[in-house]
Amino acid sequence: MAEHTQTDPRAILRGGLPDRYLTPDDIAEIFEVPKETVYQWRKKRTGPAGFRIGKHLRYDPTDVHTYVAERKSTGQDAA
Repeated sequence: MAEHTQTDPRAILRGGLPDRYLTPDDIAEIFEVPKETVYQWRKKRTGPAGFRIGKHLRYDPTDVHTYVAERKSTGQDAA
């Protein structure tokens, strides 16, 4: 019987870009925050840039990397 293991999005991002766009659940898991925080970041335009595909919110891993790099370079606290 094959065992299915779910890949940790944080490990994928550290090792390279995933082959898919990230969901709000992925972002919440990566940053270890509640999903509601991810939606508040979007509403306040303080988190990584997201975009809609129909009714679904998605994040480009490249944009997430850019967001983290900018936060690190400016020494900003989390919003």
